[in-house]
Amino acid sequence: MLEYILRLLILLPMIGGLAWGSLWLWKRVQMGVPLTGGAKQPRPVELVGVLPLGPGSKLAVVEFAGQQILVAVSRNGITRLADNSEGDFHAD
Repeated sequence: MLEYILRLLILLPMIGGLAWGSLWLWKRVQMGVPLTGGAKQPRPVELVGVLPLGPGSKLAVVEFAGQQILVAVSRNGITRLADNSEGDFHAD
């Protein structure tokens, strides 16, 4: 009985740590975060901000080539709503 309790006290934290570690690693890979600490390369597209509207839909401002674009993101796809080509947001 003592051997069983000792195994339980050793294996249970190991299994919990493995589960937590695999979930942490999966989250990092899903977000696209590099696992190495190398130099940060500039991205052509940057997400400026996101506003959730409800389940499965949100508004997002994306910066591309020095221009900010307002897009609607839903389960059906992405729709361009406006851009700031004249210095302020204007509807298409």
